[in-house]
Amino acid sequence: METLLEKVKANLIIDHAADDELLGTFILAAVSYAESYQHLTEGYYESNPMLPTTEQAVTMLASHFYESRDGSTAGFFADSVGAAEQVWKTVNTLLRLDRSWMV
Repeated sequence: METLLEKVKANLIIDHAADDELLGTFILAAVSYAESYQHLTEGYYESNPMLPTTEQAVTMLASHFYESRDGSTAGFFADSVGAAEQVWKTVNTLLRLDRSWMV
């Protein structure tokens, strides 16, 4: 089973370890967002499995944080500010799909 870090790096097409610590902070933030959005207690995913839909949402959100780490809509989102908004809509939709299973 791939770790979230490996999945996020694959999603971003990163093959070095130079940003692993930074990516780890973005993954923690994305997991925290998922737990909050799904009305779960903080740290829920430390001891409970993450469904694939939630895992995809966390991967997308951590990747978005990395791509936009300078505070703008840089990287993939540079040509379309609306694309950044669509990421959030997709992430929230994915998290909503698993919300009823977690309560």
